[in-house]
Amino acid sequence: MKNLSRYTKITTAKIYKLVIASLAIGALTGILAVTLKHITEHYEHVLFNKAAANSIYFCLFPVAGLSLIYILRQYLFRKKENKGIKEVFESTQKGTKLPAYKIPSHFINGLLTVSFGGSTGIEVATVVSTAAIGSLAHEKELLLKHYKTELICAGITGGITALFCSPLAGLLFAYEVVMKRSNKIFLLTNIIAALASFALIRILDEQPLFTVKIETWNYFAIPYFLLLGVIAGVNSIYLTKCVMFFKQQFGRISNHYYKIILGALAISSMLIVFPQLFGDGYHAIKENIVNANKLLLTLPLVFTFIGILILKPVVTSITLSAGGDGGVFAPSLFIGAFLGLFTAIILNEVFGAGVIPLNFMIIGMAAMLSASIHAPFTALFLICGLINDYTLFLPVLIACLAAKYSAKAIYPYTVYSLATNKK
Repeated sequence: MKNLSRYTKITTAKIYKLVIASLAIGALTGILAVTLKHITEHYEHVLFNKAAANSIYFCLFPVAGLSLIYILRQYLFRKKENKGIKEVFESTQKGTKLPAYKIPSHFINGLLTVSFGGSTGIEVATVVSTAAIGSLAHEKELLLKHYKTELICAGITGGITALFCSPLAGLLFAYEVVMKRSNKIFLLTNIIAALASFALIRILDEQPLFTVKIETWNYFAIPYFLLLGVIAGVNSIYLTKCVMFFKQQFGRISNHYYKIILGALAISSMLIVFPQLFGDGYHAIKENIVNANKLLLTLPLVFTFIGILILKPVVTSITLSAGGDGGVFAPSLFIGAFLGLFTAIILNEVFGAGVIPLNFMIIGMAAMLSASIHAPFTALFLICGLINDYTLFLPVLIACLAAKYSAKAIYPYTVYSLATNKK
């Protein structure tokens, strides 16, 4: 009854404060996400081109990035490691504080990790820093002290909305992954934050991450979409297991310098062989989107795709374990894109299936993300927002559901749920 009264006895003053707070959170998180995205894109592009021209930089950049993160943590950010999205779960479920310094900490560390070649993305850095904005709003206003979780979710919603140009993806991520339940305060604050953030990116004329022209899809391919979903589900378990295994192994290394050197050496060696693994990998996805429907099944292509699919979870896990700031969001999209493309090429050239490889790239991204975080509707609207096209809505939905439930049937945990349960 106590929890019920919390939501039924809402005064006009509280509603007013919640609306104002949600508008401010949506605007601020939108600015943060857009700023982090563009700065990271710029420096990742500059440093990647430098490394592509001279491979020695593939060896220098990872150690430089991880070292800078460690130095900043020691001398600027209270000698505390960033725990990723676990910090959000601890704040919403266990009541721990999400301090304001987490905003610059995750912003800077996410930027350094990806720009210097760490094989992850800025999504989790964005989630935690925007969650901290929501938490800060709850702390600064007495009338809002009972709505900490809702305002943290509003921050996350605003950040994801701006990052992927999709308010529904923002709302659904906050609901499916963080809140896991709904009430009228959650809906009020998060819808307003999503709208404020989306209005901002429309004013700024933000463009979708991927330029894709989807022409059609065929009903005969539905069994293949289901197949791709199942394959993505299996691959998501490999990603999850890799992350947990390497975190455990690196956790045994007490000397941070050894951890940085070992991690940087491993990352550099893989980047030299497969430059596509540099940073978030979106540059490699864009290149393959252009040529997706023209690729043929050759030995070099098989070697490249198998190498990428095996090593991406490994290099991502090492990046995170050695002190990088990120998560499985961008790696899931990257793996899904190559998994979908590789599956389509094999279906066409070996089995004569006649599927459209570009479609499978898009569907693979959504399926892999759905399986990795057990959030099919977040993945659905996020991918449609990423390409600003809903032509593949039904195929994506089919693959996302197949991916989530096949993954859950084999292994019921994600990196996020394991982080929640780990003491």
